[in-house]
Amino acid sequence: MPELWEIPVQDTTRVHDARVAAETAAQQAGLGPDRVAAAALVATELATNLLKHAGGGRILIDEVACGPAGQPHHDEPVVQIVAVDHGPGMPDVARALRDGYSTTASLGAGLGTCRRLADAFHVHSTLGRGTVAVARLTVKGDRRPPAASVDAPVRVGGIRVALGAARSSGDAWTSVVRQDRFVVLLADGLGHGPAAAAAAHSAVTSLRSRPEHDPVGILDRLDAELRGTRGAAVAVASIDLRTETLLFAGIGNIGARIGHTDSWEHLISHPGIAGAHRPARVPLRQAGWRPGSVLVLHSDGLPSRWEPPHDPVLHHHDPAVLASVILRDASSAALPARDDTTVTVVTDFRGGGA
Repeated sequence: MPELWEIPVQDTTRVHDARVAAETAAQQAGLGPDRVAAAALVATELATNLLKHAGGGRILIDEVACGPAGQPHHDEPVVQIVAVDHGPGMPDVARALRDGYSTTASLGAGLGTCRRLADAFHVHSTLGRGTVAVARLTVKGDRRPPAASVDAPVRVGGIRVALGAARSSGDAWTSVVRQDRFVVLLADGLGHGPAAAAAAHSAVTSLRSRPEHDPVGILDRLDAELRGTRGAAVAVASIDLRTETLLFAGIGNIGARIGHTDSWEHLISHPGIAGAHRPARVPLRQAGWRPGSVLVLHSDGLPSRWEPPHDPVLHHHDPAVLASVILRDASSAALPARDDTTVTVVTDFRGGGA
């Protein structure tokens, strides 16, 4: 069960903390010395930029269940480093990514360095709302993903935050692909801490080993396999690109919305807990899926009344960027998180994208 780190960066001492956390995460993921050093430098540059340009923010580090290009889960570990802030935003992201650019007295090489070192690097910024930067690093350090993934029609990404900045989250997500069928799962173990993490991880492991059946059939199997755990809220979505349909089923309080160009639709989970209290009948819900569609799954740490971003360009960004923006904009110091929080996003890039 991968650990995760949340480092609030409000002064220069936390830059060092971000560097150490990135080194530890990369070492635990099995990255070699060169890639560990790259992860440490990326985290250092992102944390430094938070202080210089946004007045502070957060660094979130995790081992994620997708490839560097956002392709579904593959065997190679991927470390994700995310910087999130509520600062003034950048008027020209492309210019800020060039080495030598700066709005301060610094050399301005930070974001350019991150782009060179990371296997994938994405930045989204909105004036007056803040900036999100997402970097992913792999064992090999090859920024050229496998040919099969470059044109992957469906990509996935996510962000996890543990309650109280703990190192163990009771939330877990994963995705698998079989021919033209894409399956994504989000599990929220009952409560939080290591026991909740074990339950969620069991659901993830089960899907990766046996992704067949529709979402209801997958939940039926998970209910039996999670009996030895404290149980979990689980949602499963299956996307068939041939028929352009999405099938969805959920047990518990996993939120889900599907978005198109001009509208969003709620996908409702059924009350219960997989592995502890499965309802007698779990409905199978169906929705249309077409180029440009977006699916958002989230655990109950995210406020239920969060608003989808109104920036249509954001849908064409890396899914982890969209997940991080949703998390950032739903967060508030006046409404502290009551549980672990995860946002997972699936995006159909057949209509183009980053």
